[in-house]
Amino acid sequence: MKARRIKAIAKKELIQVRRDPRSLMIALLMPLMQMTLLGYGVSLDIKHIPVCTFDREASERSEALLKRFQASIYFSIVEAVGSYGALKDALDYGRCKIGVVIPPHFSERLVDLGTIPVQIILDATDDNTANIGLGYAQDVVEGFSSDIQALTSQRQGAIPQNAPAVVQSRVWFNEDLNSRNFVIPGVVAMVLALVGAQLTSLTISREWERGTMEVLISTPVTPTELMVGKILPYFAIGLLDAAFCLALAVFWFEAPFRGALATLFFTTSLFLVVVLGVGYLISVTVRSQLGASQLALLVTLLPTNLLSGFTFPIDQMPWPVQAITYLVHSRYYVTILKAVFLKGAGLIELAEPISLLALYAAVVAFLAARAFRKTLD
Repeated sequence: MKARRIKAIAKKELIQVRRDPRSLMIALLMPLMQMTLLGYGVSLDIKHIPVCTFDREASERSEALLKRFQASIYFSIVEAVGSYGALKDALDYGRCKIGVVIPPHFSERLVDLGTIPVQIILDATDDNTANIGLGYAQDVVEGFSSDIQALTSQRQGAIPQNAPAVVQSRVWFNEDLNSRNFVIPGVVAMVLALVGAQLTSLTISREWERGTMEVLISTPVTPTELMVGKILPYFAIGLLDAAFCLALAVFWFEAPFRGALATLFFTTSLFLVVVLGVGYLISVTVRSQLGASQLALLVTLLPTNLLSGFTFPIDQMPWPVQAITYLVHSRYYVTILKAVFLKGAGLIELAEPISLLALYAAVVAFLAARAFRKTLD
């Protein structure tokens, strides 16, 4: 390879990017839009679940239980109804997700029998919210029940019994249990995957559509020099986008970053080689810019979103799907990003995903270098 030829191709590609408003929009605006929309719009935290109450006793003690729900950050009482029909309508029309029904003679039976059922009705169209909401509701009722038992024992002069085992939890890496800290690293991977593949998918197909391929083929540039020259400008743009996303993640969204910048940019460089190589392969294969762009969107957005561990945990997927995820390059980069951001992991701890990502980069670079043929067929 000759550096002079690579430099000439890279300079030509930079001029093409500067003159193409679509490429500029992808390179400059898409990272900002994706980071903003996904950073604010994607949240796995379930809080302030709307609750409707049906208090059939309306006593001081029943109100005390409902105040427990209102005081919890996980619930928000939005409506108090006076019948089961009204509660059903509130759930049907989506005004609330949970209905809390306190039975009549609640206080009396609690004193006489020591136990009384409290009915929780859940809208389970979203089963995840329903399951989590049920767990939170059970915690609220159990906490109220424990306080009542302790108060009753104190009034009777009995010594309250301590629980035989007490959980003392300590959360590592994401101390506030904030889902944004989990989401933001994956957003960085999605931005780079989409931007990188979209930009490079237009490189060769643009030459075919604009009728400049004949001139390019007639030059002494080799296929490898062409690939490197075409990809090099987008590699630099990708690193700039990575730095921009990192700054937004840390300073705007306040995501913790505990790792080393050298580790992050080294692994980001490997990932960019993969996505840019994939985009280049698509551009060589599909001669239409529209078709190449759509194919690049298909092979980057869906796997990164669904099969990389960004949205859904891989270990909870069926084993055939887990096997498929090993073919998704974003899986390794998302794993690296989360470990670098939240755990402060270094090269030694990340040796396995880095090795697999490097192998992926080598295979894609090899295929991309051999994909282009200097013919008009």
